[in-house]
Amino acid sequence: MKLIKLLEGIKHEVISGDIEIDVSDIAYDSRKVVENGLFLAYSGSSVDGHDYINDAIALGAVAVIVEKDVDVSGNITIIKVANSKKILSKLSQNLFGYPQEKMTTVAITGTKGKTTTSFMIKKILEEAGNKCGLIGTTGVYIGEKFYPLKNTTPEAYDTLKYMKEMVDDGINYMVMEVSSQALKYDRVNDLVFDYGIFTNLTQDHIGENEHSSMEDYIESKAKLFNQCNYGIFNIDDSHFYDMVSGGDSTINTYGYDDRADLRVSKMNLLREKEFIGIEMELKGIIDDTIKVSTPGKFSSYNAMAAIMTCLMLGIDKKYIKKALSNFSVKGRVEDVKVSKDFTLLIDYAHNGVSTESILSTMREYNPKRIVTIFGCGGNRSRDRRYEMGEMAGKYSDYCIITEDNNRFEDFEDIAKDILVGIGKTNCEYTIIPDRKDAIKYAIKNGQKGDIIMLIGKGHEDYKEIKGIRYPFDERVIIKEILEELKKEK
Repeated sequence: MKLIKLLEGIKHEVISGDIEIDVSDIAYDSRKVVENGLFLAYSGSSVDGHDYINDAIALGAVAVIVEKDVDVSGNITIIKVANSKKILSKLSQNLFGYPQEKMTTVAITGTKGKTTTSFMIKKILEEAGNKCGLIGTTGVYIGEKFYPLKNTTPEAYDTLKYMKEMVDDGINYMVMEVSSQALKYDRVNDLVFDYGIFTNLTQDHIGENEHSSMEDYIESKAKLFNQCNYGIFNIDDSHFYDMVSGGDSTINTYGYDDRADLRVSKMNLLREKEFIGIEMELKGIIDDTIKVSTPGKFSSYNAMAAIMTCLMLGIDKKYIKKALSNFSVKGRVEDVKVSKDFTLLIDYAHNGVSTESILSTMREYNPKRIVTIFGCGGNRSRDRRYEMGEMAGKYSDYCIITEDNNRFEDFEDIAKDILVGIGKTNCEYTIIPDRKDAIKYAIKNGQKGDIIMLIGKGHEDYKEIKGIRYPFDERVIIKEILEELKKEK
């Protein structure tokens, strides 16, 4: 594509060279520059791309976009802009032909519930015969193809590239988790979504490497609703008005509040045979009863967001009911069948807040015991270990402390911190360092009516120790354990 075409709609200054040249691709990482490529240099928090311009040229860059004065020799086209990172989305849209306009797009933001809600919408749409792509915490799903991600929301170039692949694959709907970091640091800059969903907001991402204050967190989240046409909001959340006050989208609401456009008038917890979930009586834009095969009140909020979105998309409620009655998402209160006597659930809960939320929810199902298997990540806040230990001990009858992603710390040191939290409770516990051994112990000693909670890793398929990631998918591990237990009988 001609460089001048890539620059359409972008205010720029030509410092040197020719903007009529052909450009093969865009790279914002100098190591990924290709022959005849365009290198976008910007000043990051720890790395300045301007320091790597000569490396990019050596790899074949014929043009460079900068945001400050540089001294570059050779026949290279130099373009200067006010903010390099802010234009990455527009550049990528020009390169990939605005793929977002060729699909119906749904963006989801909030502290909790983004992943589950996105998969609920995806399943409902596919149940109705549509093709739906997804970008989020667990990766990118395009038909049968899957791509892992480092961040919940990738950089703008990667997002647009995945969208282009979805369009080429005949996909007509795309659901995307949009993190507060992505909104704050312009990863979805200039993208307009058809629908935007707000799930909830809690003080979970305030810290040195995330948001400086709750105000900053709120402001970042609220940006989404200036970038979508239809807003779908949890009216029960304390930050509902923060989200709707400055947005340009329409306001459509769900929740338990009588003012909600879609509301739950009654909810029952269900645990029968091999089903654990909820039943909701809905009022408002539809009057119906719907079963959801994920447990807890928080599941009703995820389901309401998905239901309302799909109803606004014109999906028949028969597809909604069928999809949600047989729904699961990897690592999010995921029911793994191991016994008719007790339930084993895998969940991503990995801090005090999420541990309290999931375990207090499971307590409402009146299990004989809650047995919680967990650890904490190494090279992370020690406060998280104290809090997670305390919440696990508070809501569990028995805890099994084991490894998580120890990273560069010794398990014994992590376990000591966890015990500080558990020590504030009366919960019985044991320490089994090897995670597979811990899971095997819990299954082998499971009692009728138990709920075994395997928390902390969720969708992850590895464990990280001393800088090495070893394969460790808990679903695969459980299958191995069940085979071993058969042989031991």
